[in-house]
Amino acid sequence: MSDAIKHECGIALLRLKKPLEFYKEKYGSAFYGIQKMYLLMEKQHNRGQDGAGFASIKFDVDAGERYISRVRSNDPQAIQDVFKQINDRVNEEMTLHPEYADDVTLQKANIPYIGELFLGHVRYGTFGKNSIENVHPFLRQNNWMHRNLIVAGNFNMTNVKELFNSLVELGQHPKEMADTVTVMEKIGHFLDEEVTDLYLECKNNGLSKREASPLIAERLNIAKILTRASRGWDGGYAMAGLLGHGDAFVIRDPAGIRPAYYYEDDEIVVVASERPVIQTAFNVDFEKVKELQPGNALIIKKNGSVSEENIIEPVTKKACSFERIYFSRGSDAEIYQERKKLGKLILPAVLETIDNDTDHTVFSYIPNTAETSFYGMVEAANDFLNQRKNQFILTNRKTLTKEKLEEILSVKIRTEKIAIKDAKLRTFITDDANRDDLVAHVYDVTYGVIKPTDNLVIIDDSIVRGTTLKMSILKMMDRLHPKRIIVVSSAPQIRYPDCYGIDMARLEGLIAFQAAIELLKEYKKVEIIEEVYNKCKFQENFKDTDVINHVTEIYASFTNQQISDKISQLLRSEEIKAEVKIIFQTVENLHIACPKNLGDWYFTGDYPTPGGNRVVNRAFINFYEGNNARAY
Repeated sequence: MSDAIKHECGIALLRLKKPLEFYKEKYGSAFYGIQKMYLLMEKQHNRGQDGAGFASIKFDVDAGERYISRVRSNDPQAIQDVFKQINDRVNEEMTLHPEYADDVTLQKANIPYIGELFLGHVRYGTFGKNSIENVHPFLRQNNWMHRNLIVAGNFNMTNVKELFNSLVELGQHPKEMADTVTVMEKIGHFLDEEVTDLYLECKNNGLSKREASPLIAERLNIAKILTRASRGWDGGYAMAGLLGHGDAFVIRDPAGIRPAYYYEDDEIVVVASERPVIQTAFNVDFEKVKELQPGNALIIKKNGSVSEENIIEPVTKKACSFERIYFSRGSDAEIYQERKKLGKLILPAVLETIDNDTDHTVFSYIPNTAETSFYGMVEAANDFLNQRKNQFILTNRKTLTKEKLEEILSVKIRTEKIAIKDAKLRTFITDDANRDDLVAHVYDVTYGVIKPTDNLVIIDDSIVRGTTLKMSILKMMDRLHPKRIIVVSSAPQIRYPDCYGIDMARLEGLIAFQAAIELLKEYKKVEIIEEVYNKCKFQENFKDTDVINHVTEIYASFTNQQISDKISQLLRSEEIKAEVKIIFQTVENLHIACPKNLGDWYFTGDYPTPGGNRVVNRAFINFYEGNNARAY
């Protein structure tokens, strides 16, 4: 993706089902769990680079012994920093106490981070400062073991204010209005109630507090706690939690917006945000990794039992399509094929733009995540070229000479690596004030392969703001002196803000929205802008379930092609000599390519939760009023 957008955190949960001695004997180390957690988190570094955190729980320790360990980092190399801290502490203890070397019991009793249950998180911050306080996992502490709660998740709630107020109504005093705090405290509240109810039940049966404690741990109904806590949640989430005594859970939103996958065998239970992460870390086949279904929770009891239970009634599945286009690792077997399909499906629009002239066209991509869709586009281009060759040969078979046949067969689709990303420079582009000058130098280009008569086709995953295209890529491409530059987006036009975990909260930042506003001005339909504003304001205090997305009316007067053409004009600065065309994928083709992830609200305005309509209207109000605040 040429435009940098922050998005999608990643979670990793691991439960060891055997005693630690088993892993020492089979794999050579009682630190097996820590080692696997490093793999699970490192293989998800694409999902978060603002921070990382790790937590572990030891089972069956004596009173007075530490059983919860947690380490977090907002270092630029956060994952490495987390595990450096862990390794430094482990090595320190092993150096001071050589007797621990082959004694798993002593290691568990005296070395932090070793344990049976682990939770990891990698973070991209879509809201709030990148301080250590914002880094997951979050910890809610209590002297009762079962009331300790550790939470980490890939989530964004649209109704934080309502959730905050519900906690106040319960008599709580939340320390801040953030979805992480409100969600954890909501779960914590009903956890406390469940523990209290179970204790009173034990007390009525004549048990002492000490006798009641292990029974409470055994009888805790995690599904009941999550069902009560999640009432009123509006958002996309895959949320993981650990309880101090050893129970664990992962819950997924009822529309399946955020992803979660798991695998279980007789040694481990593991959950991650992406399937190939589990496949790689544990060397398991694609078919053995299961998707956690929308509205369900995977519940892992301390006794080792594992169940997937329904918590919230599922709605129409709207799994985020950006996961398939860009966010998730392309090594997933399904995602790889889907991205290739996106490239294949957009080729007809490319051929139309270049008048089928593949002889004078060079195909390339903007590194690096667009490479797979590039392969698909080129495969389709080769199919087109082969059909053209076959037709020519069949038509001229009676007069075809050997030399002419060789000439025809020698024609190839021209592909080059045109854009080369300066990765080191990219890491410094962090604030808008200094972005434009730096962004102009993000890419270098390959000289000497483009002719003045050539079309240059460049495919990208998506075009969000268009900043990098306008300030860098198009200018660099123009230095190669092509006749025409065609930028191809394997995703449709991004028209609406996201409120479920992708950092696209402001309408005015979206190049498609800018294009629509310009068209309304050109066609003297500016009254529509005020009409939409008034409709949005009128609904401002409606219940979320009654709110209608009126921002769709901004686009209603124009075809997709008109908006694409206007985007081309907006992104082509005056100094560019080549003709510039921007081609976008259609929503229909997106659904053909990615049939399991039909969440397309940022393209269509069809939000999967009621809160989405409120957010998009609020975003438009903010735009109209010149308010730079977030819409949720």
